[in-house]
Amino acid sequence: MPVKIPASLPARATLESENVFVMGEERASHQDIRPMRVAILNLMPTKIATETQLLRLIGNTPLQVDVTLLRTSTHETRNTSAEHLLKHYTSFDEVRGEKFDGLIITGAPVEHMKFEDVDYWPELVRIMDWAATDVVSTFNICWGAQAALYHLYGIPKHALPKKMFGVFEHRTLAPTERLLRGFDDVFLAPHSRHTEVRRADIEKAPDLNILAESDEAGVYLVSSRDGRHVFVTGHSEYDPLTLRDEHARDAARGLAIGMPRNYYRSDDPAQPPQVRWRGHASLLYANWLNYCVYQVTPFDLRTLPHGTVHTDF
Repeated sequence: MPVKIPASLPARATLESENVFVMGEERASHQDIRPMRVAILNLMPTKIATETQLLRLIGNTPLQVDVTLLRTSTHETRNTSAEHLLKHYTSFDEVRGEKFDGLIITGAPVEHMKFEDVDYWPELVRIMDWAATDVVSTFNICWGAQAALYHLYGIPKHALPKKMFGVFEHRTLAPTERLLRGFDDVFLAPHSRHTEVRRADIEKAPDLNILAESDEAGVYLVSSRDGRHVFVTGHSEYDPLTLRDEHARDAARGLAIGMPRNYYRSDDPAQPPQVRWRGHASLLYANWLNYCVYQVTPFDLRTLPHGTVHTDF
């Protein structure tokens, strides 16, 4: 089934060229089904690239999804045109009285800062508190996952001696969990971060399950026991060339950055990247939308009670 997005969104042409099923608002309004309402809080400076990556994965599921792109009001982005933001993005204040089936909170390049020093931190806290009562399930990515684990569970982040950068093997730890259905015992996913959350800290929170981890990259996938909060420390949504572009960006800034590991064939940057995480990415987002959202959300979102829990997860 398609992802429903405006015809003027730049991601639409890209997705249609890849044969991803997208649908215009007019056609979607004539389908006699209730689409899943999913908001994307896009904290990345490369907003158009990030929204395209996420819409690609959401559009590869069997559900019709009505997407709302959210921005923070307390931070002015310098990498995306004001016209694009005004045309396609909504502020949190405009939707705070509404209910959503799902929310995706992206990463952000603010890892070196304390959470409280990020200029939009108070607004992000309000959004996470709203999601805890008015969103069926929230999918948190990289820094977004660290921020949510810190706010909701008091779990700190820790600086790494060098950037975790590349594509790494991960083990599934709970193969019977619905979020992991169809996963291989070992799967690959990209990481690009300067900080980490640690198993010992997560294990202190009885509400959390560690579902997948890596010997090299550490904890990867965590979920609350009711499925209402999912935390992913890596970037399964990345495009084939995203790690290459990030390396070029950091090198141009004079930052100490090594080549992304396990990314190029034979670790030779003269060779093309090997994209070995697409299957995992598609399955992860499909499982989240199916088992954490679609299977437990009420038909009428207005009946979603505050503090609802997934009793059958």
